[in-house]
Amino acid sequence: MQERDTAGLQDLFARFRRTNNLSSCAVLLEGDPLARDGGAVPWGAIARLPRGADDRFVLRPAGDGPLVLGARAAVPSAPQATVVTALVLDETFVRATSRQAGLPVTILDRQQAFLEAPQGSLRARAFDTEEPVAERLDDAGLYLAVQPLRGPSGEVVGLVETGLPTAGLLPAQRRFNRSLLLIALLVGGLAALFSVLVGRRLVRPLEALTSASARIGWGDLSTPIPRVPGAEIGALASTMEEMRGHLLQLTAELRRRQREAEAIVTGIVEGVFSVDRERRIRYLNPQAAAIVGLRPEEAIGRFCGDVLNPQGPEGVRPCEDRCPIVHARFRGSARATEDLLLLSGERRSVVITSAPADMERDGDVAGAGAPVEGARQFQVIRDETEVEATRRLRDTVLANITHEFRTPLTAQLASIELLRDRLGELKPEEARDLVLSLERGTLRLTQLIDNLLESVRIDAGHDSIRRRPVAIDEVVDEAVDLAAPLLALRDQKLSVDLPYPLPAVSGDAPRLVQVLVNLLANANKFAPAGSTIGIGGEVRDADLVLWVEDEGPGMPPEAGDRLFERFMRSPGEEPRESGMGLGLFIVKSIVERHGGRVAARDRDGAAGTRMCVILPAGAER
Repeated sequence: MQERDTAGLQDLFARFRRTNNLSSCAVLLEGDPLARDGGAVPWGAIARLPRGADDRFVLRPAGDGPLVLGARAAVPSAPQATVVTALVLDETFVRATSRQAGLPVTILDRQQAFLEAPQGSLRARAFDTEEPVAERLDDAGLYLAVQPLRGPSGEVVGLVETGLPTAGLLPAQRRFNRSLLLIALLVGGLAALFSVLVGRRLVRPLEALTSASARIGWGDLSTPIPRVPGAEIGALASTMEEMRGHLLQLTAELRRRQREAEAIVTGIVEGVFSVDRERRIRYLNPQAAAIVGLRPEEAIGRFCGDVLNPQGPEGVRPCEDRCPIVHARFRGSARATEDLLLLSGERRSVVITSAPADMERDGDVAGAGAPVEGARQFQVIRDETEVEATRRLRDTVLANITHEFRTPLTAQLASIELLRDRLGELKPEEARDLVLSLERGTLRLTQLIDNLLESVRIDAGHDSIRRRPVAIDEVVDEAVDLAAPLLALRDQKLSVDLPYPLPAVSGDAPRLVQVLVNLLANANKFAPAGSTIGIGGEVRDADLVLWVEDEGPGMPPEAGDRLFERFMRSPGEEPRESGMGLGLFIVKSIVERHGGRVAARDRDGAAGTRMCVILPAGAER
């Protein structure tokens, strides 16, 4: 080209065109053909294409000529030169393409595409969308495919269209569908059979593991997990067996701790019960059930206020305003003393200590909200009915002791002051009376102190006696001498009627003297002034029976053996100078330590009370 060898270029283009089945080849120099070979091609229109256009193009020549498919490339050594190859899409090209594809091929320009035909709508869609389209056209009996051809500026200038008749394709398609269906059925049947066989191999171990999981869920941890084949399922079975072992150990530990907790709860003296968030009782130990007078199953599930029935001021239950359970939910713990009214009508004084429950939290504020669902709140209930009664009795006894000590001390102080002020003026009889008053007061104080000391010794467990042969008549004489001033104070006479001879007993003489002094002091207190107090006795088989009787009002019907209890005072009318309630208790304690017993009854055929002491006769060395 640099040498302007036109003949050489034409010879080169001729060989290249024939080899590649092209319509024409040319070299354009500044828009004019320098050398070319082949049929007529609109070289001028090609030369006028802008330089920025695509190297490949489809050109629609002026007039009704066929479309031209071409490509161009610049020559590096000659910037003004362009090599162009062209293929005319004429009938010859269409026939060759149809033979090569085995299907009828049609190339249409824009005017031909919109001619009236069944394919018109599909062609119009290809022009509109500028994309390839394919569709079955029942009216034309074709499967039609349309490919747009774009011009140099990107617009669609023509279409390449090919069709496949449906008449010859449908039977083959049906045969293919039947074959495909048969193959699918055969493959599906084989797959189902294979799935059943494989499924049985997999399902049986899984069923065994499922059954084992269900047993674990029901609480059966004693049956081991069966071994199963397979790597994954076998690993799962091994993991489940390890889990079962851990659960078995954990359950055993929890049961052990539960037994320990139950042993502690049932072994303590206090009652324990738990409530849920609605304050319904969920647990009740035997001690708490005994306090409220119900069986545990009768209280479970009921509102605690209905079970305990606490009594507030004016008969209003404190379940809303002063409930320790509610207070513990907000304060951490609470304690209250309640007066319970049981179904039997009995009243009990109890102290309830309530622990906090697990509370729902609102933000970072602990204790806000209600107890957690399912949480249990425990209470300790301590019966202080006897403690309260003992406390009241203690206060009464202290008041009585104060009174008992003050009375003789006051009398002694008055006698001493009178002796001090009028010692030189008193007559011998008056002085003797004052000294006797001092003696009686001292005797009274001595008796009170002896009884208190004996009560303390009994409480401390120092209640042993020193056994010696004791002559009962000597014990009676000593007791009479000690009690004589008390009897003389109320102008009471003493009658002693004992059989002779009395058998000796084995015992502690001072303690037996204390027994008779307490009985004489008790008779002196309840017998009217100027009456007679008697001491009698008899021998019954192997027992020696002594008694002290008075002419007082007698025993109340409801008294019975309660007269001999500690701090128990007569349920009847008390005299002006009442005692502490220790005298008869000490009598019973000393007599029982001597192997005997005591009894109280009314006198035979007369008013008054007879206190009997029954001791085993015979002295032991």
